[in-house]
Amino acid sequence: MSTANAAAGVHVQSRAARLKRYTPAQLAIALLIAAFLLAFLIIPVANVVYIAFAEPDGGFTLSHFQSFFHLSLMRESFWNSLLVAGSSVVFATLIAVPLAYFTVRFQFRGALLIQTLGVLPLIMPPFVGAVAMQLIFGRSGSLNLLLKDAFDISLPIMDGLNGVIFVEALHYFPFILMNLVVALSNIDSAMEESAQNLGASGFRLFRRIVFPLAMPGYVAGASLVFVKVFDDLGTPLVLNVTNMLAPQAYLRITSVGIEDPIGYVISVLMIVFSLIALWASALALKGRDYATLQRGGSSLARRSLKPWQALLAYGWIALVLLLVLTPHIGILLLSFANVWSFSVLPDAYTMQHYATVFEDSPRMIWNTVFYCGIAALIDVLLGTAIAYLILRTRLPLRHSLDFMASAALAIPGVVLAIGYLRTFRGIEIPYSGELLTSSWLILVIAYAVRRLPYALRSCMAALQQLHVSLEEAAQNLGANQRRTITRIVVPLMGGGILAGFVASFMTAAVELSATIMLTTSQSYAPMSYGIYLYMQSAAGRGAGAALGVLAVAIVALGTYLSHKLLRSRAADLDRLV
Repeated sequence: MSTANAAAGVHVQSRAARLKRYTPAQLAIALLIAAFLLAFLIIPVANVVYIAFAEPDGGFTLSHFQSFFHLSLMRESFWNSLLVAGSSVVFATLIAVPLAYFTVRFQFRGALLIQTLGVLPLIMPPFVGAVAMQLIFGRSGSLNLLLKDAFDISLPIMDGLNGVIFVEALHYFPFILMNLVVALSNIDSAMEESAQNLGASGFRLFRRIVFPLAMPGYVAGASLVFVKVFDDLGTPLVLNVTNMLAPQAYLRITSVGIEDPIGYVISVLMIVFSLIALWASALALKGRDYATLQRGGSSLARRSLKPWQALLAYGWIALVLLLVLTPHIGILLLSFANVWSFSVLPDAYTMQHYATVFEDSPRMIWNTVFYCGIAALIDVLLGTAIAYLILRTRLPLRHSLDFMASAALAIPGVVLAIGYLRTFRGIEIPYSGELLTSSWLILVIAYAVRRLPYALRSCMAALQQLHVSLEEAAQNLGANQRRTITRIVVPLMGGGILAGFVASFMTAAVELSATIMLTTSQSYAPMSYGIYLYMQSAAGRGAGAALGVLAVAIVALGTYLSHKLLRSRAADLDRLV
């Protein structure tokens, strides 16, 4: 063995030996995190599952599931949820795949702008966009009024399940788009060139070479779309479609009562199918190799479009972007509309809706910022701690923390809320005398638990990119472990921590499924609950739209400021280097 290899071996051994150690403080932190996840995620969900299989005397039974499938409404809701989720994936695919393929693999003007506009739907809650889509594509909406006058026809775009599928597909297709853009960019262009030299071209080239190599990105995005649509509560409720699982779970618990076993059966089915979707996505890729010898990246050879191809591509993309912007345009018009009924555009405009919001709902705006800020702070603290314990220590069972935290992805918000109502009923907050299930604190906890996976993934990625030798150098210069973490690790992870904070904050700000079940007082209500209340009546939809515009503005402003801060931080680090 050479001297260099021997030195390398000693370095690896010393690093491994260092990573095997853990301090009592780290063990205590791990136990506290595990206790938090156990109390506010595992136990509430396990309680929901237990009730679904438990007899009144505590014995095991399947009679609740038999009762569920004996009810025609429940069977219909079950199949409708599967139909809506599956159809939304199909339509989201039809939108996202051409958009990603054209902008990544061809010379395309404005590709970055198109990809940026393509993710706009994610900053608007789908249930907010649903109202705007009704006004534009509904039976008496702008489009059908024009078609009725011109051709005497009407399209049932927003009728029943069609409306839910249309809104959900349009809202969640960016998940497929973002993953596909990355996957397509990483494909070695030599693979395409070789296929072209062998005679493959056009759709055959895409079907046999390009799309199979990008399959991991597509499957990741499609599984997320299925889970998000299957679990969504707000959109069906706003569109008055209640024959689906999530609305039925909400209606059974709020109308029949917390003891109704059918609500728990629905919750178990929602958990199971969310897990099946995530498991199937992993199974679809198992045993297959998608690796290439080179990466696409900036050296990717982009092909030129023929004139007729460019015309079709730009036409398709223009149509998609028009649909993407429709909810934003519609909700903005509605927020200023004095009267908008049976007309292509509002008959008159007013600022009264914004005045109403600022008079009646300023506390909801403050509550949203306050609740989501605390929840996001909890998430980045937990995410940073879990990431450090997993990547920098050899603590026994440390990966269990990652598993428990990530499990929240598969738990619908309505299920977690039902679990909280069942598990924490009658429990008072110490020194206040207020019931936990009646306080604002339960909302903060629900937001933190539901959004923890987003912050954790960002913190994990940031720490993985931070070489352990930087910490070793600080310790060699006399810094203890606490000082090393606070002065070296956390500052260098700042970008990832900020990204996790923003992701948690922005997604919590538009959360409705848990909010609608856990909000017991309008004084404690956040903006999402206020928007839902306003949208329940035609007279209040203008104010609801105004509140929705403010919610979108808060999300967009937060995203912009975070990107600006990240760029500023990156520039500062470059100057230091």
